[in-house]
Amino acid sequence: MLKVGIVGLPNAGKSTLFNALIDKPKAMVAAHPFTTIDKNIGVVNVPDETLFQLAKIEKIDKVTPTTITFVDIAGLIKGASQGEGLGNQFLHHIREVDLILHLVRFFKDEKVAHVHAKIDPEEDLAVVNEELLLADLQSLEKKSKTEKISTEQQQLINKVRDWLNQGKQASQIFLTNEEREFIKTLNLLTTKKQFLIANIGEEEINQPAKEINRQLILSVCAQL
Repeated sequence: MLKVGIVGLPNAGKSTLFNALIDKPKAMVAAHPFTTIDKNIGVVNVPDETLFQLAKIEKIDKVTPTTITFVDIAGLIKGASQGEGLGNQFLHHIREVDLILHLVRFFKDEKVAHVHAKIDPEEDLAVVNEELLLADLQSLEKKSKTEKISTEQQQLINKVRDWLNQGKQASQIFLTNEEREFIKTLNLLTTKKQFLIANIGEEEINQPAKEINRQLILSVCAQL
């Protein structure tokens, strides 16, 4: 079962998107930051017509479809890796998911405050990614200091640490299969697959696709 976490800054529209994705909306939505404190969890069935057809052929009465679990995670702010806001709780919840939906705010609404008092998607994206990198650096440091590891493993940790210090995610570094198996045990946040989503306003629906740093990203209007 795939577990997908929705992350982003406070008031990016994470809970609104979460409610749109699940069958029975249950996440509270408000115009102030940190509406979500405890994570919201919703499970969605994924219909598979092939599966149903095979069940008919084999005369199987009960078919259990594939499911996706969506997790609405509390908003992150700068300094989360040092415990600011709901930092440690936020980062722990991200470690539990398989894939990250990173929601970036593009919509303008004076009634919905922005934690930086301005709409700047590039800065918002950078803040979240920086906190994930810093959290991973802390994980590597802890591994080196608190656990007994081989010289080869320490060299690999140093290699990944140097890569992260360049502002690059661990998922982008070239590793051998053996090295990847060891890195998996660390459960680094930046090794997780990440999809960027632009949360746009209703008036922007028919406008060209959004992009950040010359990268086209999927646009949604979560409130619809």
